[in-house]
Amino acid sequence: MSEENAPEVSSKWMLFLARILHIWFLLSRGMTLGVRAACFDGQGRVFLVKHGYMPGWYLPGGGVEWGETMLTALAKEIREEGNLVLTEPAQSFGLYLNRNVTPRDHVQLYVCRNVEQTAPREPDKEIIECGFFEIGNLPEDTTPATRRRLAEIMGEAPISEEW
Repeated sequence: MSEENAPEVSSKWMLFLARILHIWFLLSRGMTLGVRAACFDGQGRVFLVKHGYMPGWYLPGGGVEWGETMLTALAKEIREEGNLVLTEPAQSFGLYLNRNVTPRDHVQLYVCRNVEQTAPREPDKEIIECGFFEIGNLPEDTTPATRRRLAEIMGEAPISEEW
């Protein structure tokens, strides 16, 4: 997918938006809980997304809503962000404290093997680009946290408790 269709969004605006969302979550929830997925295709490539509101490439994922299980949220997020479906059960990998914006955000990471993409994901305001990448050839602007999680999964780094 091309960045040509992507709107330009400043880093200051993205940080402001993230803080507003976390203030809302603080008022509506005591703690935030999210899921992320390291989704691998049959060739061992990992699926990454590039958001329209944050710089860099990330593992797909999102927040767990009230009354929603983590696995339901996971399946919903990978479907929405990449048209991905699980071909075998997702494996829980780790639960992390994410202090990047607030000290009360927790992220459950899953490893999903042999996912299938049902159709190409067209860019929109949320996901401006996505695709499968070889672990040894990730996009240059893949986020440090994404790189750390992949190194942990590949057994190249110790597993952290913090995102």
